[in-house]
Amino acid sequence: MKQTRPLFRHFFKRTFSIYLFFLQLCLFSSLRSFGVSINEEDLNINTLNQFYVTLLLFGFIIVAFVVMSWLFFVRLRKRLTRLQEVMSFSANNNSFPKPISVQSDRMDEIDQLGSSFNWMIQQLEDSRKREYEEELLRHRLIANISHDLRTPLTILRGHITRLNKEPLSIEGQNSLTEMNHTITRVGDLMDDLLSYTLLTSGKHPFHPTSTDIVRLVRASVAAWYPVFEEKEIQLDVDLPTEETFYWKADPKWMTRVLDNLFQNILRHAAEGKYANIVVDVEKEQIIVADRGPGMDNSSYERGAGIGLSTSNYMLKKNEAES
Repeated sequence: MKQTRPLFRHFFKRTFSIYLFFLQLCLFSSLRSFGVSINEEDLNINTLNQFYVTLLLFGFIIVAFVVMSWLFFVRLRKRLTRLQEVMSFSANNNSFPKPISVQSDRMDEIDQLGSSFNWMIQQLEDSRKREYEEELLRHRLIANISHDLRTPLTILRGHITRLNKEPLSIEGQNSLTEMNHTITRVGDLMDDLLSYTLLTSGKHPFHPTSTDIVRLVRASVAAWYPVFEEKEIQLDVDLPTEETFYWKADPKWMTRVLDNLFQNILRHAAEGKYANIVVDVEKEQIIVADRGPGMDNSSYERGAGIGLSTSNYMLKKNEAES
């Protein structure tokens, strides 16, 4: 950017111009006083007058210099304070500030700083706009892919159902069972991916309310109990009968979190044949434990962790509202 008017150079140029003007005026008065002297008495009087005039002019020069310097730095501080207030407002409110006014005809160092600040704001706004558009495109792409993949999966499941009616060997039956299981797993992964996309894009309804946590956990355990029993998983439940506590949360979201945890037990910890579900009223905690191989040991059913990411997002959202 071209610098047309340096700030301090202009200040010193203007100040010293005034200083030289009064200095010339002082010298002119001194010469004139000497020129009009007639006798010794007049010379003494004129010399005294010339001294007072010179002193007055020098005092006026010093006062003028101090006043002009004070006015200059007051204006400088005012402009810098205005710029600092704009930056502080954006930092405190976590938002982009509005561009500040810049005088293009003056364009000193502070105006150059303001112009650079405005350019930075414009770049940040453009970057956020591109990020928002890319996020919308990514969400739309995931939704379309999830929808388009369901059709071939449904067709494959239909062919597997038809082949099950045909006479096949034991190995063929095992292969069809494994294919059917894989199709179900892919469908679950697509559901998790679509749910996570809807959540992060704000399209999943969120209605926090005062929720009885013990009652919610009891209803969720009762719904999953037959599934655990079918898989021969021992369910150890410790739920208080008279005491409870309340969270400000969305009941549907909390139920979804519990469903994901119970589903992970069936997928990854079924071989442990044990699940423990406890609600601690004093600490206001929900504890879900199992005897599976652990988080560090991968299983065949292990995916990319989309379900846990969805549950984590829901819990953080509920915590922010509580």
